[in-house]
Amino acid sequence: MSEARTPRSARLLTAAAWLLLLVALWLGARELGLPGLPGAGDVSAAGVQLPPAHDPLPAARPHRVDIPAIGVRAPVVRRGLDRDRAVAPPPYEQPGVVGWYAGGTQPGAEGTALFVGHVDTESDPAVFYDLSTLEEGQKVRVARVDGSLAEFTVEDVRVIQRDEFDAAEAYGERHEGRAELRLITCGGTFDAASGSYSSNVVVSAYLTGTGP
Repeated sequence: MSEARTPRSARLLTAAAWLLLLVALWLGARELGLPGLPGAGDVSAAGVQLPPAHDPLPAARPHRVDIPAIGVRAPVVRRGLDRDRAVAPPPYEQPGVVGWYAGGTQPGAEGTALFVGHVDTESDPAVFYDLSTLEEGQKVRVARVDGSLAEFTVEDVRVIQRDEFDAAEAYGERHEGRAELRLITCGGTFDAASGSYSSNVVVSAYLTGTGP
């Protein structure tokens, strides 16, 4: 990204505030229904034949996420809610770490698991810097503490403008009964004057395989 730079602490705090706002909205809209999107085995909007969904797995906490297409191999840390009832992001001093909302679904189990990560720092890319470049059909692999690997297939990548954001559509369950995953970071351009990003990147994936 070619964005104006502000001091690292202010930049990360502002980015995290926007991210937490969106996540808080999602938490309040989890029970809302959503319009249908391409289902397992359907041809996606990009013409990719998506694989069938795998049956949900028993619950197990994540400890690492690998996204081969963008070179991500990162530890996953548990995150809860802060005093404002928003999901706490990964620590600011650890931009290479992915946060998992531990109060929600465990990745691989039925429902929608939520991963959040920073996009960059004052001078360097962070863990989800290239998240918006993911394409439908690419894989996200989550290693879990029970020794299993949950493999998800990307079905949708959205860069959503702030004034067009719909929490239920972005974060809600796409298909009932599936194990789903959302990867979320800030996106678009960073406006130094307002101290905020113009949009949010939301990647939707669903469970298509497993292994040791």
